[in-house]
Amino acid sequence: MSKIFIARDLSWLSFNERVLQEAMDETVPLDVRIKFLGIFSNNLDEFFRVRVAGLKRSMDFGKKVTSESFFEKPSEILQQITQKVIQQQEKFNHSWEEILSQMNDHGVELIDHKQYNEEQIKFVQNYFESQAETNVIPILLSNDRQMPYMRDKSLYIGVAMRNSKWLYEPKYAIIEVPSKVLGRFILLPSPDGKKHVTLLEDIIIHELPNIFSYFGYDKFNAHCFKVTKDAEFDLDNDIKTSLAEKIEKGLKSRREGRPTRFVFDKSMDSGLLEFLIRKLDITSKDSIIPGGKIHNFKHFMDFPDILPPECTGNRRKTIIHPLLSQDNRITEVITKKDVLLSFPYHSFISVIHLLRESAMDPQVKSIHITAYRLASESKIANALINAARNGKEVVVMLELRARFDEEANLAWKERFELEGIRVLPGIPNKKVHAKLGIIKKRVGNRTIQYGFISTGNFNEKSARLYGDYMLMTSNRVIMADINRVFNTMRKFPHQLEENLAGCRSLLVCPKFMREEFIAKIDNEIREAKAGRKAQIILKVNSLSDKEMIVKLNEAALEGVKLSIINRGIFCWYLKGKNYKNVKAISIIDEYLEHARVIYFYNKGNQDLYISSADWMTRNLDHRIEAAVKVTDKDLKSQLLTMLKFQLEDNVKARVLEGRLENMYRPINDEKEFRSQIKILAYLTDIAKNTEQI
Repeated sequence: MSKIFIARDLSWLSFNERVLQEAMDETVPLDVRIKFLGIFSNNLDEFFRVRVAGLKRSMDFGKKVTSESFFEKPSEILQQITQKVIQQQEKFNHSWEEILSQMNDHGVELIDHKQYNEEQIKFVQNYFESQAETNVIPILLSNDRQMPYMRDKSLYIGVAMRNSKWLYEPKYAIIEVPSKVLGRFILLPSPDGKKHVTLLEDIIIHELPNIFSYFGYDKFNAHCFKVTKDAEFDLDNDIKTSLAEKIEKGLKSRREGRPTRFVFDKSMDSGLLEFLIRKLDITSKDSIIPGGKIHNFKHFMDFPDILPPECTGNRRKTIIHPLLSQDNRITEVITKKDVLLSFPYHSFISVIHLLRESAMDPQVKSIHITAYRLASESKIANALINAARNGKEVVVMLELRARFDEEANLAWKERFELEGIRVLPGIPNKKVHAKLGIIKKRVGNRTIQYGFISTGNFNEKSARLYGDYMLMTSNRVIMADINRVFNTMRKFPHQLEENLAGCRSLLVCPKFMREEFIAKIDNEIREAKAGRKAQIILKVNSLSDKEMIVKLNEAALEGVKLSIINRGIFCWYLKGKNYKNVKAISIIDEYLEHARVIYFYNKGNQDLYISSADWMTRNLDHRIEAAVKVTDKDLKSQLLTMLKFQLEDNVKARVLEGRLENMYRPINDEKEFRSQIKILAYLTDIAKNTEQI
């Protein structure tokens, strides 16, 4: 077979370059470009914590195992990663210089400690003394002492100190920048018509003579650096230990993770740089990346709102779904009719209102919900707590192993249990990633059930930025299947497949979703071979599962029309005349495309699903996921229309192919068509013309 796979990690870097393209695009508002730089940086940090760390561990495994998992040798992938990251860093730095110049043109200046005027120096000294000093803890370094613990997500200042009259070698120290406590950006007194902002680390560097006043140093060479560590941890197999206890132990072990990347200011003192690399036990196999002055750029996602209006994007207003306005009780609506919410165009407040209604409704007896990533001040969680206080049975399947949210979810577990909410312990060796909720109420002698299935997390903060779908419904077959999923998690976690095999409307993982989608692809292949219309539309975040790629490749070669909208990892090597009937694009725009939608023509029946699962092995085989078929004629039409809008995008769509070039889809003689703008206009028009129930 000719090459049909792209190494997953190289494809991921190609995705992150698409994010960087948005920061480089001068048609994008300046404040949005800054945010995209922050997103790019944060993405790259997580990539090194997880994927690069995994590649390094895998080098100890056999050749067959690694080639099946990564499609190429890990050592070769790592070499390509280093080259690509350095290239991207150069583009990043160039983009940032352009943005800084444009900010300056509009009166907003990011100034460092060397640029402070007299008034600003007095402000900085007062700020340091009143706000920062107690949070700044310098640590002296020594050859005969072990390197202190370095936090993975923190920014550090490396200091080389000398006295101009001494012949001694310089002394070294590090200071952790306390941005988590104080924030990263400080607004300074500014000249008329200007807005000056400085970084917390610059204030600390300015005050180094004060910090080290007792030691007699008069020369300081200070530059920033950060260390990225392996974020994976193993859960022990002690059956006497609860999952929560195992995760707490694992979080502690994460502190000891090996460095996977060392990023530093290329102007750093050479002696200090050599000292840090040696003491951190960083080798040539690790990524040692020289950079600019500013690191931990993820904080720039929260850059102060100080740019003038002409430099900022128009904040798009969300709309309340017309059937879920304040005039209607949401419960009454969805017990009569299915409702499809499209976030962030539709407001997430309707979901919160539904849970608040249920919390106060004396006829509601129970609420069951899955939770993967909750907002830090979660209104969803508050509604569930309110329901428990009102005597409802509340059950939450809280996934404690959600990566980088483990600590937050442990805190939610404790809070929920204190309020009388039952928190399910999870499934052995399987993360629960399905997005399900079911509410039961007793009306006379009848039990009424209604709920929701979503492609994204029940998180009101991310719902303002993530493009997702939620089906609200009281369909009895769907409710029976959601009940089955929760009963399995509550009572039969060790008999997972046996119990989930009974689902009639939901396609669930592991096993069953994969089997059903492969059968449907085979059906389209048979139709294509018979000369009849055969079509598949796939919208996912990532496509990396080997079996699914092979099956899609077979469909393409047999003439099935394939349209793919894939935001991130895309491991299918599309190249050559055999793929003329395949269209694959990635859309990167202001909203994060997060929904999973799968369409099969199916002899004109047009089967259409929304799903929580990407087409990755981890989702299809190692998680609890759920997909639901949308059967309402009007909702199917809306979903198909929005899919077609995205396939027509010629402003934010990049073509996915084997060379990973991220070329924008050509416009040719067409008018500009930006799908996110079109979808908002389409849903707004529907809202204006929808009759109330």
